[in-house]
Amino acid sequence: MTNLSVNINKIATLRNARGENTPDLLKVAADCERFGAQGITVHPRPDERHIKRDDVYRLRPLVKTEFNIEGYPSPEFMELVLRVRPEQVTLVPDAPDALTSSAGWDVAAHEEFLTGIVEQLREAGIRSSIFVGTDADNIRRAAATGADRVELYTKPYADLYPADPEKAVAPFVEAADTAMRCGLGVNAGHDLSLENLEWFHRHIPRLSEVSIGHALICDALYLGLEETIRRYRQALS
Repeated sequence: MTNLSVNINKIATLRNARGENTPDLLKVAADCERFGAQGITVHPRPDERHIKRDDVYRLRPLVKTEFNIEGYPSPEFMELVLRVRPEQVTLVPDAPDALTSSAGWDVAAHEEFLTGIVEQLREAGIRSSIFVGTDADNIRRAAATGADRVELYTKPYADLYPADPEKAVAPFVEAADTAMRCGLGVNAGHDLSLENLEWFHRHIPRLSEVSIGHALICDALYLGLEETIRRYRQALS
């Protein structure tokens, strides 16, 4: 079964626009779980433009499924996750001012650094996942760091899917096969949506998890949060 982890960054963005507590981030996280989400994802950035450090601390005792924290493993980020101890940390190569994730790691160029980070997470009992593209050698190097999983950066798939679904998914099928042969679990995320998720999952049924935020929250504006999560879970069934 492939788990659905809901990224609630956009809920925090909406809340922060007024400087108050509407919508209530903690309630939304609890509702996502109540409606069937199997995980909650947050990506705290240094400027706290959406998820704040305090949000992470307040969410930790409330999340009953899987808590996944994404981010660049700066000293400040590592201090946070080692104190909070989520079930999973997803390592992304984003610059501090990045609007959103736009590429996976060049693992070869950062292998020693990532190996040290993965070791810290393992010692703390935290599963590690490295955000990568579909290059096979890069995925093998991710395995060499000792990471537990990779998360495939799926924007290229989402961009090509409307024109050529078969061509869009093919490199991701190969990437997932490579990862699994290396003993890695496979997650996926970025621009997955109700339009393209079912096709992706049909071709890579052994995915461990998808993390979806922007599209899911946009769909919830029209469908409601409960119905939206039901449809995303259905696409993964």
